[in-house]
Amino acid sequence: MKCLRCSYCCIMLDVIIIKPEFVKENLILYKLPVGEAFMHKPSYEACPHLSFVDDMAVCKIHNYKWYTQTPCFKHDQISASPDDPCRMGEYLLKKNPDHWKEIKDKCISTSEVSS
Repeated sequence: MKCLRCSYCCIMLDVIIIKPEFVKENLILYKLPVGEAFMHKPSYEACPHLSFVDDMAVCKIHNYKWYTQTPCFKHDQISASPDDPCRMGEYLLKKNPDHWKEIKDKCISTSEVSS
């Protein structure tokens, strides 16, 4: 699935994420203490790793080598090819952008997200 950087997953997914204070370049995820290094990110709450550049969602940990081991990387939709665009992102960005902007702005205003 090709991410369209709409921020839907970063806000709506109910997922376990690595705490920001544990993020570093040469991290080895399986060696981290589970109870200390990870946290629950509930749906309708912006991920602390989310930031924006010109209204495009950008993950602060996306470029680390270990990102491929995270639940966020493994998140996918049923698609014919890994190169297919994200169907949810396509819908939100093309067919219903005003509604998504309203939800996104409300969720982001209650979370700490940098721009």
